[in-house]
Amino acid sequence: MPTIHLTSFIAAPTDIVFDLNRNVSLHKISMEQFKEEAVSGTTSGLINKEDTVTWKGRHLFKTRFFTSKIIEMKPFETFTDKMIKGDFKFFEHQHFFKPVDNGTIVIDIINYETPYGWIGELVNKFYLNSYLEKLINHRNVVIKQYAETHKWRALLSNRR
Repeated sequence: MPTIHLTSFIAAPTDIVFDLNRNVSLHKISMEQFKEEAVSGTTSGLINKEDTVTWKGRHLFKTRFFTSKIIEMKPFETFTDKMIKGDFKFFEHQHFFKPVDNGTIVIDIINYETPYGWIGELVNKFYLNSYLEKLINHRNVVIKQYAETHKWRALLSNRR
C-alpha cells in the first residue's frame, strides 16, 4: 500500500494550525483550482470527530466525489480522516501537530490503495503518488499563508 509522508513547519501556534487544517472553508479555498466544493455533511467551518464531508471536484480529467469521515481526533495533537466512499480502494489521512518553540511541525501521513489491479499500480507509480503529494503540499502552503498572517481570523473568528 503506498504511503505519502510529508513534514511542514508553520510559524504559528499549534491550536490555530490544528483548526485551520480541519477547516472545511479553508480546504475549499486551497482547492479552488480543482473547483472542489463540499456538497454534503459538514460543508463549512470546523469538522469534528465522527463528522463526514462529501467533496465534489475535478481531478484527473473527471468530476469525482469523495466522502470522508473523521475517525479519530485529539484536539491540537492529531486527527485522522478516512474515505468511506470514493474512487480509492482505501484512503486514510493522518494529521499530526507538534508544538515547537517558534511554531508547529505538521506531519501528514497518507495511506491509500488504488483500484484496477496492475493498471492502478502503474497509474500510481507514474502519476498519482506525485499528484497527491503536490495537492497536500499546496494545501499546506495555503494553511501556512493563513496561519502566519492575520488571515486566519476570518476563518476562526471565535478565537483571540
